[in-house]
Amino acid sequence: MRLVSIITLSGVLLFANSCEQPEEEKKNKTQVNVDLDSLIQANPDSIPLLLERGNQLFKKYDYNSALGDAAKAFRLDSNNLEAQLLYAEVINNREQRTVEEVAIAQGHYKHVIKLQPKNLRALVGLASTYSFQQDFEKSFQYINEALRINPRYRDAYVLKGTNYWHMGNVERAKSSYETAVQQDTEFFEAYFLLGQIYQAENNPICIQHFTTALSLRPEIQEVRYQLAYSKEIHGELEGAKLLYREMAKDTADFYVSRALFHQGDIKLFRENDVDSAIYFFKSALQTEPRHVESWHNLGVCYDQKGNKTKALQSFSKALKYNPDFELSRNYADSIR
Repeated sequence: MRLVSIITLSGVLLFANSCEQPEEEKKNKTQVNVDLDSLIQANPDSIPLLLERGNQLFKKYDYNSALGDAAKAFRLDSNNLEAQLLYAEVINNREQRTVEEVAIAQGHYKHVIKLQPKNLRALVGLASTYSFQQDFEKSFQYINEALRINPRYRDAYVLKGTNYWHMGNVERAKSSYETAVQQDTEFFEAYFLLGQIYQAENNPICIQHFTTALSLRPEIQEVRYQLAYSKEIHGELEGAKLLYREMAKDTADFYVSRALFHQGDIKLFRENDVDSAIYFFKSALQTEPRHVESWHNLGVCYDQKGNKTKALQSFSKALKYNPDFELSRNYADSIR
């Protein structure tokens, strides 16, 4: 039985901080950050500088780092609506946000909207807090209010799509994300989410969307992973192997081990090259010794070569790291 290793980000964009960036882009961004950091060091209570850096970090999805600047700016001047809005945005978007933090963000959004009724960012932010609370009726109310003000506001369509996704209405989710792309043809997030939806439907059009997403944000390794996997499952093996080889050069063990695993997976199940598959699975395990899927597939390789002892040892390793991994348990029982 074939096994794959892939992660899914259902409507939430969370990317590892270890993702590599193109050298020139990294150099430019670093220079900007160094200059801004120096200015803030010299003027630690400058609200405009804190907000500028906080917003930069927020746009890079570095919410934990942005929190310090947002909280300090808001603490220095609680009447500053921009500081209040950034603080709400940061605590509302963090992966580890609590129910209490979402409620706090909701209160801040409402205060901003009371003073600035047409603030689109606050309206959609408020809508997202209701999405978190599973109150989709209230969420749609504020989304639609934002769209009445600006029918082309892309973030409103993204949240609308995510609501539909969580409600199980996949077609409306796709339609909303497609509309977001129409408003902004370089809107990376929408392409990525569309790729995930079509991938879940086993529709090869996912390749097109992941390809566009990767062209827009080549530094995000997760997109390369999803594109490689999509190419693999839809038979574009040479393209998949090329992407996996690129991933194997990453500095993050997570992507290196999975890139090696998938290369072994292709060798074993698509190209019937058991010896090469063994090489890749062993390489994956050198990077991440607890990678259960690699132990399992290594056991399959040894079984195909007639080495039952090593096969059972490999399945035993898989079960050591995940006692509930029934594939290895069942396979081992079948060859004993």
